[in-house]
Amino acid sequence: MNWLRTIGWVSAWAAGIGLLGLGVSDGKLWSDEAGDAPVVAAKSPLAVYLSVGSPINDAVQAKVLNAARKIQQQAEQESRPAILVLEIGSGTSRFGAVRDLAKELTSAKFGSLRTVAWVPEPRDKKRIDGYNVILALACKEIVMHPDAELGDIGRGKALDAEEQQFVLSLIEKRLNPKLSTALVTGLMDPQKAVLKVKVETESDGRKMSESRVLTSDEHRRLLDNKVVVQDVITIKEAGVLGLFSGSRARALDVLVSQTAETRSDLADLYNFPREFLRENATSGETPRVVRIKIDEMIEPILQGFVDREIRRAQSSGVNLIIFEIDSPGGMLEPSLEIAHAIADLDSKKIRTVAYVPKMALSGAAIIALGCDEIVLQQHAKIGDAAPITIRAGQQFERAPEKILSFLREELKTLAEKKGRPSGLCQAMADKDLDVFQVTHRENGRVSYLTDEEIAVSNGEWIKGRIVPECQGENLLTVDAQRAHELKLAEAPVADEDELRQRLGIPEGEIPQAVGRTWVDTLVWTLNTPGMTVLLLLAGSVLIYLELHTMTSFFGIASGFCFMLFFWSRFLGGTADVLEIVLFLFGVGLILMEIFVVPGFGIFGVTGALAILASLILASQTFVLPTTSSEMTLMTKSLGTLSIALVSVIGVAVIISKYLPEMPLLKHLILSPPDPTDGIEDAPRLRPDMIGGAFAVGLEWLLHQEGEAFTTLRPAGKARFGEQVFDVQSQGDFIDPGQKVVVTEVTGNHVVVRRA
Repeated sequence: MNWLRTIGWVSAWAAGIGLLGLGVSDGKLWSDEAGDAPVVAAKSPLAVYLSVGSPINDAVQAKVLNAARKIQQQAEQESRPAILVLEIGSGTSRFGAVRDLAKELTSAKFGSLRTVAWVPEPRDKKRIDGYNVILALACKEIVMHPDAELGDIGRGKALDAEEQQFVLSLIEKRLNPKLSTALVTGLMDPQKAVLKVKVETESDGRKMSESRVLTSDEHRRLLDNKVVVQDVITIKEAGVLGLFSGSRARALDVLVSQTAETRSDLADLYNFPREFLRENATSGETPRVVRIKIDEMIEPILQGFVDREIRRAQSSGVNLIIFEIDSPGGMLEPSLEIAHAIADLDSKKIRTVAYVPKMALSGAAIIALGCDEIVLQQHAKIGDAAPITIRAGQQFERAPEKILSFLREELKTLAEKKGRPSGLCQAMADKDLDVFQVTHRENGRVSYLTDEEIAVSNGEWIKGRIVPECQGENLLTVDAQRAHELKLAEAPVADEDELRQRLGIPEGEIPQAVGRTWVDTLVWTLNTPGMTVLLLLAGSVLIYLELHTMTSFFGIASGFCFMLFFWSRFLGGTADVLEIVLFLFGVGLILMEIFVVPGFGIFGVTGALAILASLILASQTFVLPTTSSEMTLMTKSLGTLSIALVSVIGVAVIISKYLPEMPLLKHLILSPPDPTDGIEDAPRLRPDMIGGAFAVGLEWLLHQEGEAFTTLRPAGKARFGEQVFDVQSQGDFIDPGQKVVVTEVTGNHVVVRRA
């Protein structure tokens, strides 16, 4: 039997060495203390992330406890650890509500659940104080952003004795080894001083040092008992608020287990996928889903379509938007606008997922980076977002440095907002940017940083090898699996059905992707150069006809043409209220020039310039071009308007010459009655006018003198002999009775001046 015993010992020794090797090779060590680096389990833990806003009430309590029960039950069924992450927010809550929730979370029913209080980067310099702090103290671990502040439970005053007693009862359960009664007393009472002392102890005849956190009274009792105190550090003065930042608490080894800057860092600390740290906007309900397809060239019209669909989804109560992206990219500005529109959605209300079946390159990659999650099919690609410009002859070249710098900052903003490695996101656009795999010096977690980011980390990260996809002249472009390894995307999916299961959408309830409708097609058609020229030509010619015929029909038709022009630009994303107001302002000035203050010219010229400016601005998304592509677009807009203007002038000349003979329009111009029509009661010209100048028009009035019958302002009536005619002065107001002389006659239009 000795040989069996020997084999057993050898096997146990080998297994121990193997386990030790696994632990070291993974870069993380096991610890029995809950406050040390998170445990690396054989199976990755299940996790739920919840934001706890203010006020904490019955609804919040039900939400937290339901999530806790559900995750604990699922973890027990799958034999996996369970973690509940509570993001603690600032604000005011009632003590009773916080007490009830804290009591439940620290009860034996949730003994196997690992509760983590997460205090993120402060917004608007707000700290976490008041009764909300008690909920953080009830968790088994606290993780804070280095700049976040936590404490001052009484907000400048000491808590009531009953409230203090309850909080201390939580601490006495010893769920969080980083907390002590002395430390928490300092958080509850500003007048209490808190010290960290190093005392000398003896164990098995050996002298050792031990750190303790004490109040000043407890420290005094130690001295009275002749305990050897080797060192004393005051971590909170009496009369000072009990507030600790994440970095200070970590340095003092109190209050917090770890610090983390982003949710991604938090996921790395606890060794579970980042998607677990994205709060589920469905809150346990069946997801209400909309699916928006982006599979074309990205330009302003597509931007307008996506914006409309997002607004429609918000108004209909959707809590999950899937952006199905399969595009080679497009224009930079619309891509960034779409990405920021998605990123700015409240992730607590609407969860956004970029689903990439084949590719998301260039501007499409930028849009994907604006989503909460990116899910690629197994062979899909993402990346290659370098800005380019188009020179004469359709030659592509790299954009100027100022454009690249701007894009890098935008990508950095999107990455930080969504918890992705900012260096890798920037490397999609900058082929000269090197990104390195780095390891955290304390907890061994892996991330990806640029040289600049490593330099400012003060030795926090150990620099490793360069990311191969960034080497040489390469723009970062990766497949689904590599994107997941680099923490840019979630784990890849095989097909749409696997995506549905991952997102918790019941079978058969994933909607069809919403693409462009006939309205979007119409908008696109009306935005083409040919239709633009046609709309402007028709609108201008029709208003010209209206001025000659005064039928109202042509005026309404002209207004409809200009309405279509601005409507298509508005939905296409290039026009807004400003352009419409500017156009109406220009029209108003021209009307003033014609009917109110004619002859000066300043109103007419200003109005024409305002209309021209409105038409140009409505055709582009910028005021003045700053890049070659914008210059090209502006040149195209000016060319289209020039063609329309030349066409209007040409058509106006033709109409003015041939209007009386045009089959459809000649009937709109009055002509003298025909004396030979055989109708007895029909109106007749005076005998002395038959065959005279009047028979062919009003040319006989030219150079005739008469007098103003009404006030001419400038339009009015004038009397010539026994007849009264509609006339218009050359600019001056002319009072009734003043002598006038006819200077111009065109058809029925008579112009006069003072005699």
